[in-house]
Amino acid sequence: MPHPFVVQQSPDGDVTVLSVEGYLDAHTAPEFERAVQAAIDAGRVRLIVDGAQLKYISSAGLGVFMSFIEDVRERGGDIKICGLQPKVQQVFEILGFQAIYDIVDSRAAAVKRFAESPARQV
Repeated sequence: MPHPFVVQQSPDGDVTVLSVEGYLDAHTAPEFERAVQAAIDAGRVRLIVDGAQLKYISSAGLGVFMSFIEDVRERGGDIKICGLQPKVQQVFEILGFQAIYDIVDSRAAAVKRFAESPARQV
């Protein structure tokens, strides 16, 4: 039986927050991918993924992050990750994601990072 997964999208100024909850794995990665793509299609490329309620992430979930980062940055945006639980954060760190992504403790810190770097026009 697949684990539960929920992704909610909410605007915060010119930033879009994607709150993920549950298990991000091969079964649920397509749902996360659709949510990210919908934000990008709407012209929202300053994205924060709030992982405070994320219990588990597999390689399929990590692959979604990697599949969008180049496109988002080419459009003048970025993806910041916040609020990860220690077990999930360890996965990101082992794979070196902190060298590619801005990973911060809280949503407020992620919003602040965007505020410190105004949107680029492409």
